[in-house]
Amino acid sequence: MTISAHKVSFDDATLWLTLSDGRILGVPLVWFPRLLNATDAQRAAVEITPFGLHWAELDEDISIPALLEGKRATHAA
Repeated sequence: MTISAHKVSFDDATLWLTLSDGRILGVPLVWFPRLLNATDAQRAAVEITPFGLHWAELDEDISIPALLEGKRATHAA
């Protein structure tokens, strides 16, 4: 079974994901500098795909399997 994101939200410090299996995952925004420095509108423009999350304007892609393994962004901000 492939785990995917069902819902995405943010607070000041955390990216929150509700996953397709019902789990809720909180990930520190400092792991993803592009999201940390983005506006609320830019963060809200997320595209949920079967494999992860995509923000076209921010050039940011996050893999759900990578998050579940505890991996953070590997690119420069």
